[in-house]
Amino acid sequence: MRRRRALPALVAVGLMAATMTVAAQPAAAAVSCTVEYSVTNEWNTGFGAAVTIKNVGTDQIDGWDLTWTFPDNQRITQLWQATPNLNGPAVSVRNAPYNRAVAAGGQVQFGFNGSKSAANRAPTDFAVNGTACVGPNRAPAVQLTSPADNSSHPAQAAIPLAATATDADGTISRVEFYAGTTLLETDTSSPYQHSWTGAAPGQHSVTARAYDDKGASTISSPVAVRVLSAPTILATPSTVNLRQGTSTTVDVTLATQPTGPVTATITRTGSADLTASPTELTFSTTDWNTPKPVTITSAANGGALASATFTASATGYTAATFTATELDASTPEFKTAFLTQYNKIKDPNSGYFRKFGDLLVPYHSIETLLVEAPDHGHQTTSEAFSYYLWLEAAYGQIQGDWAPFNAAWASLEKYIIPSTADQPTNNKYNPADPATYAPEHPRMDRYPAVLDGNIPVGQDPIAAELKAAYGSDDIYGMHWLLDVDNTYKFGRCGDGTTAPAYINTYQRGSSESVFETIPQPSCDTFKHGGPNGYLDLFTKDASYARQWKYTNAPDADARAVQVAFLAQRWAAAQGKGGDVSAVVKKASKMGDYLRYAMFDKYFKRIGNCTSPSSCPGATGKDSAHYLMSWYYAWGGATDTSAGWAWRIGDGANHQGYQNPLAAYALANDPALKPTSATGAADWAKSLDRQLEFLQWLQSSEGGIAGGATNSWEGQYGTPPAGSPTFYGMFYDWQPVWHDPPSNRWFGFQVWGLERVASYYQITGDARAKKILDKWVPWAIANTTTGANFQIPNDMQWTGAPDTWNPSSPGGNAGLHVRVLNHSKDVGVAASYAKVLLNYAARSGDAAAKTTGEALLNSLLQHADAVGIATPETRADYNRFDDKYNSSTGEGVYVPPGWTGKMPNGDTIDQNSTFLSIRSFYRSDQQWAKVQSYLDGGAVPTFTYHRFWAQAEIATAFSLHFQLFG
Repeated sequence: MRRRRALPALVAVGLMAATMTVAAQPAAAAVSCTVEYSVTNEWNTGFGAAVTIKNVGTDQIDGWDLTWTFPDNQRITQLWQATPNLNGPAVSVRNAPYNRAVAAGGQVQFGFNGSKSAANRAPTDFAVNGTACVGPNRAPAVQLTSPADNSSHPAQAAIPLAATATDADGTISRVEFYAGTTLLETDTSSPYQHSWTGAAPGQHSVTARAYDDKGASTISSPVAVRVLSAPTILATPSTVNLRQGTSTTVDVTLATQPTGPVTATITRTGSADLTASPTELTFSTTDWNTPKPVTITSAANGGALASATFTASATGYTAATFTATELDASTPEFKTAFLTQYNKIKDPNSGYFRKFGDLLVPYHSIETLLVEAPDHGHQTTSEAFSYYLWLEAAYGQIQGDWAPFNAAWASLEKYIIPSTADQPTNNKYNPADPATYAPEHPRMDRYPAVLDGNIPVGQDPIAAELKAAYGSDDIYGMHWLLDVDNTYKFGRCGDGTTAPAYINTYQRGSSESVFETIPQPSCDTFKHGGPNGYLDLFTKDASYARQWKYTNAPDADARAVQVAFLAQRWAAAQGKGGDVSAVVKKASKMGDYLRYAMFDKYFKRIGNCTSPSSCPGATGKDSAHYLMSWYYAWGGATDTSAGWAWRIGDGANHQGYQNPLAAYALANDPALKPTSATGAADWAKSLDRQLEFLQWLQSSEGGIAGGATNSWEGQYGTPPAGSPTFYGMFYDWQPVWHDPPSNRWFGFQVWGLERVASYYQITGDARAKKILDKWVPWAIANTTTGANFQIPNDMQWTGAPDTWNPSSPGGNAGLHVRVLNHSKDVGVAASYAKVLLNYAARSGDAAAKTTGEALLNSLLQHADAVGIATPETRADYNRFDDKYNSSTGEGVYVPPGWTGKMPNGDTIDQNSTFLSIRSFYRSDQQWAKVQSYLDGGAVPTFTYHRFWAQAEIATAFSLHFQLFG
């Protein structure tokens, strides 16, 4: 999931020329400051940057004017969260009215886009109100020089560790050597070194941590060390596919240096149509780790497709095996690409899954240090499970084997759909009184939100029919977030040990960035947090009860339904419909419960709600907007003798969550039509409403704007005068969250339009074609392909759509979108290619097919050992250590006087930061990059392998084969 909650990007202030009149200087203050300046993204002629002013003095700064000089004649072209004063090589930026005061110890931040030539050096002469800002203590630099990365060592042998460390503004006090989180040795003098003996066989991550004389520290980049119980031969990759009559290679090495020459013999079991050459490899004491290619050749005899397993063995060595499987000589390129990508994802050594018994649970990413929507890479999401299902459906379509698809649903059902034991008091739910009203707030310091039983709520019209249809009070839907490795140590319902564990984060309105969240268990037994667990951080009540609560991400459940529909079509075409029928029936059930996303949060009437008290509760389907909202949620008491449970929908609807293909399947496909009395009819109406919604939101250029809400700012407030409406709901260009604006990311364009294009490709619906006819040329015009491919990344929206008139829709002449910058996001590129290929297959549009294929070929040029990925800079990681700032509302907000503990002992209080309540990040293998950045170093760069993105790439390859192969 790449719903990145990064630096705030508010409405930009247009800049005038450098001759702008200089306003009066702010009031004088005793200034002591530091300035952090980071480039957040960069393109040929421009760049984006973030600037943070930190008040390190004892006096409040009451009004600030920050000046600097660009060293390479750069210019600011666009600025937000501040006011331009002078703009040229010499820059002056003043505070905005709302961030004038910077408390002692506080900070303020603004951002800008700029123009540049080839060079783009950072300024160094920052001053606030004429006083030069000094840099903070610079952390030391440290690097491991021994052992070598990915080196192997025999058990019982001494492994030499060595590091170099320097400090630009002080001295080194000590260097520590670690294997994982285990301290091996501390050295206080150079040369820094240690001889590591007794290392256990297996994989180890070794780091060095250097401390300076002021206490700052830096962790080196980790090196991977493999300790072998016996000398070993290695073969990479372990699985290959090749067309009949072609060849491919596998690289063979020794894991450790031998004492003399070693001869490895290559033998085969399986078909003689596959041969290896050479059949002997000789390694010396000097070339033992130089890959020696073994060529696997398939006979061009037109015979039956075959496979063979090859073994590389030598006396005294653990052998290596690798398997080769033939493909038909006419196999299309992208079918081969799918199988290659699939094998990488499913290879246990790649690290995409954790195995629980016979079932696999996908991680959000291979890498653990990753903060975006999930706040740790080894969490997972319902989104990841839906992509796991899609990956296996594509495999079934290509290989005719549906067992992996069924196993994916079994894992989904067991681990991310709460069991009856996890939602034990649903039988206490009263549909006539679904939940108590609590307003959302635009700032977190308005929380906890007061529960108000005096505000009218409506009646839940589908609970009774769902129970009648399925004989259960349970909700059959996915919770959105799992802590796969139980990193937080919440465990299941406070047991501290069970993995995976249900957790949650976002709970506090539109401004809550991931960097401002406080993680909490989905089952809060008050064992962790404060006296009331975590509940009184979010809601205010007279008393609190131990409870369970879950949140559904409707786009993920809808994707699972979509995939089940596709799998059923593909399996039926193979004569294997019975292989997937049980899963398809369960997907139908999931779709039935997914209707909770069609209803207002408190089941209030849809349309023209401008205050919580005057917007009435609804009966029947008057509370249904028939769109896919941002979430639905449900919860109840952990005490089974207690008499309550609750359910809510959501009135905020984002264009990127709509799925007309899932709606079509649930309304029309006999295998997927829900069992409930009104489920199919609701989905039929939803199909029409979703297509209307997307047409209403389409800009003049073609991009799809944000969405609409039935509850302005989450509290049924009054929107700006003249706000256009969609069936009485108010237009919102950034529905749900504002940090950054929720429809800024291009990924939401392609995620949503992929479903529209797939629906169009299958049905030919002219309404879908009309949307795509306008969107596709706009997207292609903002795209370049090739190894250095560029696709849209951030977008800016201006104006608004016309108020929706179903009988005579407006043309939205006043609604506009502009692409601000571009990226090489591989997952988004694959989603985008799917849009183009589906559209081209039905419409015959040549440009769409050409661009879609070119994007797939662009991705193939970024393949690595475990997938397809490109480096990315993470300037938003400067928020790891942000404290709450009352003037900006940014940082981790903890109400005054509230204190608590995370399960690992991390304190939660008014001084908390994202990092301080996640101290485990300091032991992460890649933490040194972030620490260096926080200490004033360069913006860190990471290469991430997100599960959803890798599966999206694989299924984009398979889609080309399905449509054009």
